[in-house]
Amino acid sequence: MTRYESSRPLSVDKSGCIVRITDEYVSFPGFCDVHVHFREPGFSYKETMVSGSRAAARGGYTTVLTMPNLNPVPDSVEHLMEEERLIASAGDLVDIYPYGALTVGERGETPADLEVLAPRVAAFSDDGRGVQSESMMRSLMERCRVLGKIIAAHCEDNTLVRGGYIHDGEYARAHGHKGICSESEWGPIARDLKLAEETGCAYHVCHISCRESVDLIREAKRRGVNVTCETGPHYLLLDENDLEEDGRFRMNPPIRSKADREALVEGLLDGTIDMIATDHAPHSAEEKSRGLSGSAFGIVGLECAFPVLYTGLVRRGILSLERLVDLMTMAPRRRFGLPVRDTDYCVWNLAAEYEIRPEEFASMGKATPFQGHRVFGRCLKTVHHGRIVYQEEDEKYGKAD
Repeated sequence: MTRYESSRPLSVDKSGCIVRITDEYVSFPGFCDVHVHFREPGFSYKETMVSGSRAAARGGYTTVLTMPNLNPVPDSVEHLMEEERLIASAGDLVDIYPYGALTVGERGETPADLEVLAPRVAAFSDDGRGVQSESMMRSLMERCRVLGKIIAAHCEDNTLVRGGYIHDGEYARAHGHKGICSESEWGPIARDLKLAEETGCAYHVCHISCRESVDLIREAKRRGVNVTCETGPHYLLLDENDLEEDGRFRMNPPIRSKADREALVEGLLDGTIDMIATDHAPHSAEEKSRGLSGSAFGIVGLECAFPVLYTGLVRRGILSLERLVDLMTMAPRRRFGLPVRDTDYCVWNLAAEYEIRPEEFASMGKATPFQGHRVFGRCLKTVHHGRIVYQEEDEKYGKAD
């Protein structure tokens, strides 16, 4: 009987190759997520750098980029240093790269200390809030172009949200919920693509959820605009027909229609969508216990992203395993200029079938719309800088070492 031995050298190279150890065991480069919320400083009751890092390692991730909607917001070096101190104390389970805020307090009114922050952050974002002013976004793009920094944009027009909290579609109308229209997302994307084309800024669109966004970005790429985008597992695999009256189905942007989901999959297949990010956004159990109408926006995703995508896309013949691995490993690193190391990898048993149980998550957040789903693919080991940072028992072969 063949089993994985941790002492065996693995030839995981910078091309992002998949090493097949046996028919069931495979090794991938460590996953990279450019959109996570580890909630420190300011909201450690939701997640900490340590618990978030453990969740990432358990999901096969070795690199994450943390969003800046914190307290204090990293809009100055003084504020950023508080986050850097917490990152340094987290135990080096994964590489954590912080975003800097685009504007002071993420309020969209005054630019942050972009020039001073630039050498210390991966990119700039006001995630959680869209920059409402076109003139402000133009100015920010002009400065980030000079600095050689990406703007990662949360695209949301506040005037079109109108108190909504799920997709403005059939489910909302049938169940008396307030909907968020798709234009609240694609409208700002259309504006920003024009600005990116005019300024030459490197522009990245966060968590796209609707077919109009895919169409706009596809056309902008054809024109040569320096744009990339991400979507999340829940937008690729779920739509409003899967909604339940539970806070674990409330996220921003919302899960949209079947047509939107199909357009996102098509965008993944034709290269319009460049990478998959989880938007891992943990909240307390109480904050997610108020149903669709009252719960906080956000779900967790690091620990189940690969299994749900492998099960829902690869095993169904929609996407190749090689393409999925690139979307989760090399593509985000290429865009954000992040290092690739052959000492960072994860080992999976692709034949392992099990049910997603959030109570087993390392994350302090437990809300996922994939709760109870049957999936294939279990992470047995994650190695970061040559050191085992996560390891699990394998039911068939015993320990993976």
